[in-house]
Amino acid sequence: MSKVLTIGEAMGLLIAEEMGPLEEVEHFSRHVCGAELNYAVGMARLGNDVSYISKVGVDPFGKCICNFLKANDIHDDYVWTDDDHMTGFQMKEKVLEGDPKVANIRKHTAFSHFQPADLAGIDWTGVDHLHVTGIPLALSESCRETIYTLMMRAHSKGVHISFDPNLRPMLWKSQEIMARVINDAAQYADIVMPGLNEGRILTGMEDEKDIAGYYLLRGVQTVVIKMGGSHGTYIRTADGQEYRVPSYHVDHIVDTVGAGDGFAVGFTSAILDGLNLEDAARRGAAIGAMAIQVAGDNEGLPTREKLEAFMDAQH
Repeated sequence: MSKVLTIGEAMGLLIAEEMGPLEEVEHFSRHVCGAELNYAVGMARLGNDVSYISKVGVDPFGKCICNFLKANDIHDDYVWTDDDHMTGFQMKEKVLEGDPKVANIRKHTAFSHFQPADLAGIDWTGVDHLHVTGIPLALSESCRETIYTLMMRAHSKGVHISFDPNLRPMLWKSQEIMARVINDAAQYADIVMPGLNEGRILTGMEDEKDIAGYYLLRGVQTVVIKMGGSHGTYIRTADGQEYRVPSYHVDHIVDTVGAGDGFAVGFTSAILDGLNLEDAARRGAAIGAMAIQVAGDNEGLPTREKLEAFMDAQH
């Protein structure tokens, strides 16, 4: 069992129970969401010792998130409450397949007021891995400084770091600022995991080999590019290794939200388990495939037993 940290904005999630525009839907089911929260759930379900760093409001969604963390065996020692600001939330359309429309209510939320000083209480003893995404970098200047501080602190302590750009262009003032800030943060990571289109936006390069080379030149050890759909994964390392790993076929896609988080869970958990890069990518692809067959952002993330059964059934 590995000791894992991740940081991000946990949000409430209202999923429409009927088809149609969100403004016309009358009934919703309540969930929780957040890319890093999904990662924490996935890693905990695989038996890792996971601590989640966040800040929520003193409101029903904030309390729901704290209850959710406890129910999923995720440590909430580093989840602080803010009396003055609300917990963010999302509303998501119901779709039969593909990408649902999502409305974000996350301006001036509790997490956006996170400060580097809030990290002072974190105990790094025994921490094996830190996972970060590009989303908090977009939320405020103080969040940006917090993420830089956390990554540099982890780096100085020899903690392995994975970074998923997880682009949210609507949260940024411009694409130029987004690319500059995310690429600055990426250089502190050991593993960078962009999607192919994300890599093209961030580097201005088209080919996956060139995108990987961009990050390797900046000190990243392993670049994992999710090629999208059925095109699998491309991996390139600082010591010259290069792999292409196929994806898993899915007959019916229910909800693609959370697929990338599932891949991150699979890949990083496999590395922590001592698997090689190809097997890590296979596990990532398997969990991503399982995630998109279930409605909700983290409901499809498997236990080890379910993961093994799924992978065995594919052979």
